[in-house]
Amino acid sequence: MDQDLPVYELFAIRYATREARRADHFIGGDPHDGPMPMDYFVWVAVGPERSFVIDTGFTQDVAKRRGRTYLRCPIETLKVLGLDGDTVQDVILTHLHYDHVGNFHRFAAAQFHLQEPEMHYATGRYMRYPRLAHSFEVEDIVGMVRLNFAKRVKFYNGGAELAPGITLHPVGGHSMGLQFVRVHTVRGWVVVASDTTHFYENMDTGRPFTTAFNIGLMLEAYDALRAAAPSPAHIVPGHDPKVMTLYPPPKPELAGIVARLDVAPLTPSP
Repeated sequence: MDQDLPVYELFAIRYATREARRADHFIGGDPHDGPMPMDYFVWVAVGPERSFVIDTGFTQDVAKRRGRTYLRCPIETLKVLGLDGDTVQDVILTHLHYDHVGNFHRFAAAQFHLQEPEMHYATGRYMRYPRLAHSFEVEDIVGMVRLNFAKRVKFYNGGAELAPGITLHPVGGHSMGLQFVRVHTVRGWVVVASDTTHFYENMDTGRPFTTAFNIGLMLEAYDALRAAAPSPAHIVPGHDPKVMTLYPPPKPELAGIVARLDVAPLTPSP
């Protein structure tokens, strides 16, 4: 821990899930296919003076249309951590896929932080291909364009220190403008990987997730995650249900809903 930096509390909110199989999560499938559920999260870094919401999830309507099990509204759930979507000042968007940017309209005062190549990607020529476009909701992208006209989107073209103790790291691969976030906590720097690695197993075995813009960049992104983290136990994947068993809830009544990531995992990371 750097004594000169603010220390953030860091949380994952589990807001949705879906039943899936191992073959759904690895390019080329899996020779030992079987059930492998996927969870959906938003993340929250609560600092002594400034707090950040990392991604905004999707809505109940989108969950119904896409066959996801909607457990709770992630924006309403912010209240258990002492935050209110109406007054949150900073939202980091790791990318613009439907499960990371939906609910943007629930943040009335926030500035959104996004890698510029991601906006180019989501509004550019590749969206004519259903295999790539299916990961986006058109109305989410239109909404972000409108927010840009309202001067509420701040774009980055590379790594950045967003605030002391909060750094952005572009990697691409899964989406053209993907970024992960590093947060300074009481246990040191914790890396919120988002979709840089969906599951621990994607990174640990070098087998990328099936939604890909550039497979080579996805593989290099695993190296970037490792370089940014003090240890593998400081990397938090974007969709792995194991997060909820490896990390404790901030309060017993929040078990299965919120995991506290600024403490060491209960058992070693897989």
